[in-house]
Amino acid sequence: MDLFEYQARDIFEKHGVPVLPGAVAEDPASAREAAERIGTPVVVVKAQVKTGGRGKAGGVKVAKSLDEAEQYAEQILGMDIKGHTVHRVMIAAGADIAEEYYFSLLLDRANRTYLAMCSKEGGMEIEQLAVERPEALARIAVDPNVGIDDAKAKEIVDAAGFDAETGEKIAPVLQKLWAVYRDEDATLVEVNPLVKTADGDIFALDGKVTIDENADFRHEDHAALVDTKTEDPLEAKAKAMDLNYVKLDGEVGIIGNGAGLVMSTLDVVAYAGEEHGVKPANFLDIGGGASAEVMANGLDVILGDDQVKSVFVNVFGGITACDKVAEGIVGALSKLGENATKPLVVRLDGNKVDEGRAILTEANHPLVTLADTMDGGAAKAAELAAN
Repeated sequence: MDLFEYQARDIFEKHGVPVLPGAVAEDPASAREAAERIGTPVVVVKAQVKTGGRGKAGGVKVAKSLDEAEQYAEQILGMDIKGHTVHRVMIAAGADIAEEYYFSLLLDRANRTYLAMCSKEGGMEIEQLAVERPEALARIAVDPNVGIDDAKAKEIVDAAGFDAETGEKIAPVLQKLWAVYRDEDATLVEVNPLVKTADGDIFALDGKVTIDENADFRHEDHAALVDTKTEDPLEAKAKAMDLNYVKLDGEVGIIGNGAGLVMSTLDVVAYAGEEHGVKPANFLDIGGGASAEVMANGLDVILGDDQVKSVFVNVFGGITACDKVAEGIVGALSKLGENATKPLVVRLDGNKVDEGRAILTEANHPLVTLADTMDGGAAKAAELAAN
């Protein structure tokens, strides 16, 4: 789960990372009150959305009075930034910035370790820096069993090219950011920019944190970080049912068992849909256990999407045999009753495929069409959605 900047700021503060005073507001009057409480001559009004490019879109404004803070908040609230509606703004204290740096700590899946990246050139888009001037971005592997201790922090600042005095100030901050990463079970902690003020102090001015939801059982407090205002209701419903579901903008609902198979199904449906002007409506992986309850929950979520016109169930029987999958589909349709109103195309393959197909044939449900191949099933589902 990606966090908003104000949430990242609060977590930074909790772990001792130096941050400037800040507060969140959902209306212009609250923004004015927050600016007054902060009390600095200059505050920054920042749109709170989970995407980059806020400044270029006009979502970050420097206010030099309470009136300006209120005025800018009114302008920013309700803005659309790359498809994200602004529901909150963060009011942050202004800073006399002398230099801007960059730091991030992330999961390096390819090398099965953590990776720290650091640069003396912060404030700009790091992707651009990495392409145009890769030598300006230090990349240091971090052992998960050790983390960023004194030695590793010194290695990072030295590799980034900081002078000794500045490096000594930054190193303890990197160790605190490691504590955020470790203790919050994060997969990304990024600060851009990490700044040095005219007084020589170091502050994390803008933070981005992604936390691993697989570790939620260790963090009861993380439930409060979920943004119910912007969370898709179907995704929230699926999450409550422990389904791996992502809503897309299309007309053909997709159910499969296994992330790889579902991704392949998305591609095949997208290709078949070009002829009919339709696209995949979702990603839904029911995993290995395609029981009637799991299948019913999956269909319930997909059929609750008004955009969906047909559903393609593509299952390869392995640990869960095709006969059990077929029983799950029949049971799901029976459980859903009148709520099941859209056609289903079912393609089964693998363990006990003949038995599974026989169960569906015998049930003879009017909404179910059997397909022999994945390509054929995708084409039929796309045709039904278009019609």
